[in-house]
Amino acid sequence: MNNAGAARAQPASRRARLPVSVAAMEIADAIALIEGAVPRRPGTWVDLGAGDGTFTRALVELAGLTSRIYAVDRDARALASLARWAKSTVADVVTVVADISSPFDLPGHDPAGVSGVLIANALHFVAEQETVLARWAAWLEPRGRVVLVEYDQRDATRWVPHPIPEERLPALAAAAGLSPPIVTARRPSAFGGNMYAAVAERVTHDR
Repeated sequence: MNNAGAARAQPASRRARLPVSVAAMEIADAIALIEGAVPRRPGTWVDLGAGDGTFTRALVELAGLTSRIYAVDRDARALASLARWAKSTVADVVTVVADISSPFDLPGHDPAGVSGVLIANALHFVAEQETVLARWAAWLEPRGRVVLVEYDQRDATRWVPHPIPEERLPALAAAAGLSPPIVTARRPSAFGGNMYAAVAERVTHDR
């Protein structure tokens, strides 16, 4: 897997420069997993459960340095490390320390004008998935996207307490006011089974 396609999408002066300290293969894997769901154009994205920023960095590669990306996590130390990386690459990453299962604000942004929301390996920690997904979907601009990365498993485990198998996606998306989801990528998980990436759009009722 590589990020050549993403690199070609942005002029050299606008591409993010990933430092050697970042696990390049992890970033490349993240890019490969979500590139079919994330348009290569500037926008405003929210990475929920960002952690140390593997998927945030992938979003920067795909959407470009002119995009604003809000990285949200309750781990302030991980976000501080991500903020230092963003400063070194001039990426427009805004870190937000918050519990994604509870309401929070995006600093300096219209809450109804987000291009996309990425939830990578995070929604399975939330019990009230329909409620919180609907809350996040309300941030989206018309035709804005929710991109979900999850494990395709039915049984709950210590690491995936509230699993979201692919078969649950249509009902989950409909409850949040999203279009029927499309699975754009699958790959084996290092922990067994498979992971998938899926995308759904905010449903509008304009006449």
